[in-house]
Amino acid sequence: MSILIDRNKRVVVQGMTGREGQARTRLMLDYGTQVVAGVTPGRGGQRVMGIPVFDTVSAAVAAVGAIDISVLFVPAKTVCSAAIDAIDAGVKLVVIVADRVPLWDAMTIAERAAERGAQFLGPNTLGVLSPGNAVAGMLGGRADSARQWFKPPLPKGVGIISRSGGMSSSTGYYLGQAGVRISTIVHVGGDAVLGVRIPDAALAFESDPQTEAIVVFGEIGSSQEEELAEMIRRKRVTKPVIAYIGGKAAKEGTRFSHAGAIIEGGRGTHAGKVTALREAGATVVDAFGELPSAVVSVLKAQGGRSLMSQSERDAVWTSAITKIAPNSVAVRGHDIASLMGETSFGAAVYLILSGTMPDVRVGKLMDAILVSSIDHGATPPSCLAARTVASTGASLSSSVAAGISAINRHHGGAIEDCARQLGAILARSTRDGVTLAAAAAAELADFKGRGERFSGFGHRIHSKDPRTAKLFELAAAAGVDGKHMAAARALESALSNTGKALPINVDGAIGAILADLGLEPRLFNGIFMIARTPGLVAHVIEEQTREKPMRRIDPERHAYDGPVL
Repeated sequence: MSILIDRNKRVVVQGMTGREGQARTRLMLDYGTQVVAGVTPGRGGQRVMGIPVFDTVSAAVAAVGAIDISVLFVPAKTVCSAAIDAIDAGVKLVVIVADRVPLWDAMTIAERAAERGAQFLGPNTLGVLSPGNAVAGMLGGRADSARQWFKPPLPKGVGIISRSGGMSSSTGYYLGQAGVRISTIVHVGGDAVLGVRIPDAALAFESDPQTEAIVVFGEIGSSQEEELAEMIRRKRVTKPVIAYIGGKAAKEGTRFSHAGAIIEGGRGTHAGKVTALREAGATVVDAFGELPSAVVSVLKAQGGRSLMSQSERDAVWTSAITKIAPNSVAVRGHDIASLMGETSFGAAVYLILSGTMPDVRVGKLMDAILVSSIDHGATPPSCLAARTVASTGASLSSSVAAGISAINRHHGGAIEDCARQLGAILARSTRDGVTLAAAAAAELADFKGRGERFSGFGHRIHSKDPRTAKLFELAAAAGVDGKHMAAARALESALSNTGKALPINVDGAIGAILADLGLEPRLFNGIFMIARTPGLVAHVIEEQTREKPMRRIDPERHAYDGPVL
C-alpha cells in the first residue's frame, strides 16, 4: 500500500495546458500515474499528450468519471477558485503546488475541504510520490531519475515526511543509497497554513501496513514536530520515528527557507523540537548526513524488512513486473505458483498489463476477449505473412514473428483507434452539453467531411458479427457496461440513420470494453497480438506439415476441411 497516492488513483491536472503543467504531466504519466483529464478554463476540447482537457473539473468528471486527486499548476491568485472547483466536483485530495497563496485563500480552501470530507496537500508543495507506483506533483523531477533514486517497498518501506521540497527528494535519494526502501514520500509544504501536516501524514503512515518506520525532515517554526512528539507519547504513533530538524542556528524572528519556518514568541525552536521528539522516544540526529545510517540502524535493530540486499543495491535499473528469486517467481506481487490452477489466463493478462488482479467476472470477460480474436482464417495479413514465411522453410519463431509484425495500425489497430474515437464522442458530449446521440452524429459528420471512417464498425464478411453480441452480454454480466459501450451504441445508431448500417464489429466491441475496464488504449494492439498468437502458431505448423515449400498462397481461394460440429 501507500498513503495519498497509488497507481489506481485517477488524477486531473488543473493548468495542464501551461508549460509547467505539461512538463509535470509528462513526469506523472511516465511514472505510471493514471492521469485521466486536464482542466484549463477556456481550453476545453483540446488534448495534451492524448489527454482530454476540460473547462472545469465538474465537466471532466462528467466525461471521464470520478476523479480521486487534482494537482494544481495554476498561479497563486487562482488557486482558491481552482481548488474549490475540484473539491465541489468530488475530488478528495487536492495537491497545491503554488507558493505565496494568500492566507485567507488557504483558510477558505481548508473550510471547504472540511465541509466536503476532502484533503489538500500544500500550498507550496512538490507533492507526494509512492515509489514504483505513482506521483502526484513534481517530486523526482523526471520519471527515470525518480525510479533510480527512490526504491519501492518489497515488501516493506519507510515513510518520509518533509517540510522542505528539495530535501524530500534528497532524503529519499540518500536513503536509497543506504539500501532503504520507501513506501511514500510526502512533502507537506512550506507555507504557514497547510492542509496535510506532519501529524496527519504520520497517522496515515501508522495505519499503512507497508510502512514500518517514519522518517521526518523537520524545520524550525510551527508546532508540527511537537505535535508528532505528543502523539508518540500517547502511543498514537507506535512505529519508529527517525528525524532531523533543520535551522539549528536560527534566532527568534528568523525565517528559515519557508514562510512556515519562522520562530516567533519562543515557539518552534530547534532545541524545543529536538527535546520534545527525543523525550517521546524518537531518534533525532544532529546532522542530515547522519540520517541514513540512523534509519538503517533502527531497521536492523527491529529486524526490518525495508532493507535491500546487496544485489538489489547494486542494480542499475528496475522493473515492476516480475520478481525472480531462488525458488520463487512473483508477477506484479502475486506468487505465480499460487496463481496456477486458480487464475484464468485472461485474468493473468489483465494483471501483468495493469498491475491489478481483476475479479472473477472481469477475468472471465478477458478470457472471452482473447478467445474472440484467436483466429479469423487464412485471409488476414498476419496469417498470410506467417504462412508465406513458413513456406520458405523458416523456423516456427521466425514465421510467427512475421505474422506478429503484420499486426499494426490497419490490422488489429482498429481496437485502439475505436477506443480513442469513442472517447472523443464522450468528450464532445460533455463539452457541448449534448446527448451521446447528438455527439456521435456530429463526430460522424466531421469524419465524413475529412474523408475518414470510424474504426470498429462494419465487416467485410459479417453483417452482424456474432462475437460482438456475446462480448457485450459478458461485459454486462461483469458490470462493465460503461460510457464507451454506450458511445459505441450511439455511433452505431448514427451510422444507421445515414442509411448505411455498419454494426459494431468485434474490434469495436473489444475497444469499448477494454476502455470501460480502465485499460490504456496503447495496450490494445498488444492484447490483440496475445490473442492472435495461438492461431498463427497453428497456421505455421499446418503450412509446414501439409503444404509444399515456396508455394504461392491464394488469399481467397481456399476451403475449410476440418471438423464440423
